[in-house]
Amino acid sequence: AVVMFTGKANCPYYAKAELLADYLQTNLPNFRVHKIIQHPDKWEQWLRDICETNGWEHRQCPIIWRELLDRGGKGQLLGGLNDFLEYAQQYYGITSMMLSEEMLDIAEENLQAHLEIVKEDEEIKSLMKPVQIWITGASVPICYHLIPLLVNGEVFGMTTEISIHLLDTDQFKEFLHSIVMEAEDMAFPLLRSISEHTGLDQAFIDADVIIVLDDVLLNLEVRSLENYIREVSEICQVYAPLIEKNAKSEVKVISSGKTFANLKATMLRVYGPSIRPENIIAIATSWESAAKAMLARKLNMNAAGVKDVIVWGNITGSNYIDLSHAKLYGYDCAIRGPPNFQRPLLNMIYDSEWIHSEFLSAQSTLSSRVSRCTAMLPAHAIATVLRYWYHGSPEEIISVGILSEGQFCIPEGITCCMPVRFQNGNWEVMTELEIDETTQKVLRRLSHELVQEKLVALKEINEMHPYEAE
Repeated sequence: AVVMFTGKANCPYYAKAELLADYLQTNLPNFRVHKIIQHPDKWEQWLRDICETNGWEHRQCPIIWRELLDRGGKGQLLGGLNDFLEYAQQYYGITSMMLSEEMLDIAEENLQAHLEIVKEDEEIKSLMKPVQIWITGASVPICYHLIPLLVNGEVFGMTTEISIHLLDTDQFKEFLHSIVMEAEDMAFPLLRSISEHTGLDQAFIDADVIIVLDDVLLNLEVRSLENYIREVSEICQVYAPLIEKNAKSEVKVISSGKTFANLKATMLRVYGPSIRPENIIAIATSWESAAKAMLARKLNMNAAGVKDVIVWGNITGSNYIDLSHAKLYGYDCAIRGPPNFQRPLLNMIYDSEWIHSEFLSAQSTLSSRVSRCTAMLPAHAIATVLRYWYHGSPEEIISVGILSEGQFCIPEGITCCMPVRFQNGNWEVMTELEIDETTQKVLRRLSHELVQEKLVALKEINEMHPYEAE
């Protein structure tokens, strides 16, 4: 038989019963004890629940019962301390002579030991908590393709579970529900949970990562650019305070989508001043990938061997593809070397006229390609940058939209795409890179466009909320 002992951690009567039970277990071959200590604040509720479950009447501490099978058989209530003392005397001829002072000392030790165990359990559970990911504008196709990439283990680690929260308007409630059901049916091992949300009352609760996919459908023949900028600003005005209030202090925020990626990052900072500025970035990897693929086709090689292509400027607006630092790995040429052997890309493209006349002038072609990539490529870009952010990037240049602090003579306070490297959970701008006169000239033009875009947004704030803007 197993005798179950349960009581408050600071209860002297439990301490006396426990010590006697330990003595019986040590000296009797068939006497087994199992103890369950409860925190004093939780004892009353726990006692009511256990008595209701078993149909017992008991309101004292401790409560002691016998189980005829190993911890799980039918329970036979023995009672409290006095009942157990009588039980031990009657069946085994043993009683306890513990003094009241000893009971109090042991009760205090029990409480301290219980608190330490609870603290250790909480620390262990904190290590097992899933990464909380919130995706806004979750009805867009990018989200559908992003979910499998987030839960395959390559982004956060093969032992890290994640919980995904999909946020959008009531209009897309049924669609979000279908995504949730499909993800649950696929039974991803690392997906702890996935849920849909159409209200803002619980938005971004405990968020570790927030991926902002909200877009506006541009049609300048119907509405002015200023109106679209106002719409983006209003979205950020709603999200930013909720992120400040509900998300974790170190939350990482990623702005992506087909329109105003830089502006969304900028306005989230404006409306959410307590969010760490370096934790809000915009994704440019789709542009990098499209440019690398175009170059690889020209060179008749795998696009994975094209590295260090830099995207400057406005990710979803006017930007510039810089090849001055680009390198080729594994390129089939007269000079061969080990896998890490690389050659400058511009030296390998002998048709320099093609670079200036076709590639650099083909920004509209690249823009068209990127804008048509509504799902797989943008989703892969987000997952790739998140992996770099958590685990560090390889020895190559990554283009990311970040808050400018004056690097490369770019005006401060705008979100501009520039080259960075990720390491130790952070990123740093690669300010050691030299940029030529052509790039400097282009950067001045692109920076002016970003400054004007921000000024328009701030003007809208002044008109809508003059007091807050001041």
